[in-house]
This record gives sequence, C-alpha cells and structure tokens, in this order.
Amino acid sequence: MSGGRIVEMMRKEFRQSFREPRLRALLVGPPIIQFLVFGFVVNLDVERSRLAWLDQDQTAASRQLRDAFLGSGRYQLTAVADTQRQLQKVLDQGLVDSAVVVRRGFARDLVRGKQSAVQVLVDGTNSNTASILSAYAGEIVRSFAAERLADLQNQKRLARGGELARLSAPGIEMQQRVWFNPELKSRNYFIPGILVNIMTLVTLMLTSLAIVREKEIGTMEQLMVTPLEPVELMLGKTLPFALVALFDLGLIIVLSLVVFRIPFQGSAVLLFGSAILFLFTTLGFGLFISTISHTQQQAIMTTFFFFQPAFMLSGFAFPIRNMPEPVQYLTLLNPNRYFLEICRGVFLKGSSVDTLWPQMVLLGVFGVSILFFSARRFHKTLD
Repeated sequence: MSGGRIVEMMRKEFRQSFREPRLRALLVGPPIIQFLVFGFVVNLDVERSRLAWLDQDQTAASRQLRDAFLGSGRYQLTAVADTQRQLQKVLDQGLVDSAVVVRRGFARDLVRGKQSAVQVLVDGTNSNTASILSAYAGEIVRSFAAERLADLQNQKRLARGGELARLSAPGIEMQQRVWFNPELKSRNYFIPGILVNIMTLVTLMLTSLAIVREKEIGTMEQLMVTPLEPVELMLGKTLPFALVALFDLGLIIVLSLVVFRIPFQGSAVLLFGSAILFLFTTLGFGLFISTISHTQQQAIMTTFFFFQPAFMLSGFAFPIRNMPEPVQYLTLLNPNRYFLEICRGVFLKGSSVDTLWPQMVLLGVFGVSILFFSARRFHKTLD
C-alpha cells in the first residue's frame, strides 16, 4: 500500500466531488418512511418520567409526599439516593429525568406552620420535557400543602370542640432548579442533534455517490487497471469525506458558540474522538450503498432509506422512552442514538469519558463491524 497513491486519489476525489455536486430530492420514498415513523414513534407527552428521591427527613410526612408523586401516575421511582453525591451521579448519567430532595425538619416545620423546603431538580437537556415536569412537580407540592392544611384544621377544630381555628397554610417552599439547560431553550437541545444528522447525511451521500459516479461514467474500470490496490481505492474514496465531516463538525461547534451562544461544557477532543468512531459507521454504510447501487439516483434513494429511520429513532426530537417498547429495543441497533447522547452530554452536561464510555464502546463496535463488512463487499465487487 502506497501513501502517495492514496493522497493522489484523495486529491482527485476532492476535485471531482466539489466540481459539480448533484443532490436530487426524492418524491416518494422519504415521505412514506417519514409518515410510518411519525405514526408509530411520535409522542411528546410525558407520561411516565423517571424520578430519583433523596429523603433527609425520614418521617411519615416525607413518605406521604413521595406517595403523592408516585400516586399521580406521572412519575416512576427509579432511584433512591442516600447522599447528594449519589443524586448528582444519576442525574449526570441521565438515569432519571428529575429528582426530589426533602430537607431535614420537613415534618416538624409542617406541624408548626413554618416554611418547609422541598427541592426539585430537573434535567433540562430536553427543554420541553423539563418544562412539563416542572409544572407537574409544582402541582403535586401545592396539592399536598392544601391537604396538610385541611388535616391541621380538622385536628384543631376537634381540639377546640368544633370551633373553627384560624390557621395559616403550612408553608412548603419548593426550591426548583433546572440542571444542564437552566433557561430551557429548545435550541440548546436541538443543535447538538443537528450536528449528528449533518455528519450522517454528508458522509452517507458523498461516499456512496463518489463510487457510483465512477461506475456510471465508466471510469471505475480505468481505476481498476491502475496500480491502485482495492484498499488504496477505498481509502482514497472515503477519507476525503471523513475530513469534510470533521470540518463540518468544527464549523458547527464554532457557529453554535458564536452565533447561538450554545453552552459547550465538555471536551472538544472527546467530541472529535467520538465523531471519528461514528464516522466508521457512516462511511461503512456509504461503501455498502455504493456496492448495491448502479446509478447515482439509486444511491440517493438508498441513502435516504438508511437516513430517515436512523434520524427518527435516534432521540433527536422525540424521547426514546415514549416510543413503543419494541421500537425502544430497535433503537439499540442505531449508532446515531449513541453519538447523539455523546454530543448532548458533551455540549450541555460536560460529560467525560467516565460517563460516556459505554456509548463510545458501542460506537466502536458498530463502526468496526460495519466498515469491515462493507470493505469486504467492496473488495469482492472490484474483483
């Protein structure tokens, strides 16, 4: 394998690809796919959100408040923390959507009619879900306070022989904080996902079109009689678009920071490293598409056949947990899901390798497997 031949092939590919770009809109395929996926997957309602609970009071009143949250039918208790550190860990890892902290002295302050502090922490990565959960929590706490007031009034009335007592409402102060996206801007949630979709579409389409174009205009046979080895041809055809995708990644990050003021809390090195792992997958799919397509039009149609389900099942706009259970299992086979989790974690949460390593490992496994299979098929096609 010669590095010089690969470099010359890359130069040729850059000149040929950007001289006359042709992208054709599809009229039938994408609308049908979009209709089916939207029909089965879309659900913006927050029906069963994941809740973490930290009870520092450990009284009957604090347990009644927890029962009020769970009895609403909107929360599912998935984590019980003993310390603030444990609570922060489950929020950082995205294992829960919100958390409630009941401070010490909660029951005592209720009986005395003083302000009682209940802290609600909400993961604001998805601004729409966070807004709904914040409203749910406020409604539950207010209802609980009203019930406690009624109970105290009844107790006081019985103690005074039926005389109505003047009582102030037992104050429950809900200290609510939104983590990761304090202003609940949907732009902060969607832009990291746009990055994933752009990288996917660019690498899929350009890689498949580059190889199919050689077949269509009859120059593939000329390349095959040159000293180029199959691996050199494959690298020369794919590396230029990997560089284009990484350039787009850097450009989007800069525009996000400068134009939209999107918070970037994590490591750019981690994000670029994960992007390279993700490119193994998209470049591999692009190679595969090139082996089953004979014209550029067929390549574009096949590209959208792969892209639309990957886009809709990645969690870009619709929470995966709201999808039907069989579809949730199907998303585990979608590399876009893992790269999207990495992008949002790096942008909004400042997540490190300690948190994101499972997604990175899965991206590597998917990428190497898909690229290896596609490379072998591409080699057979040349032979």
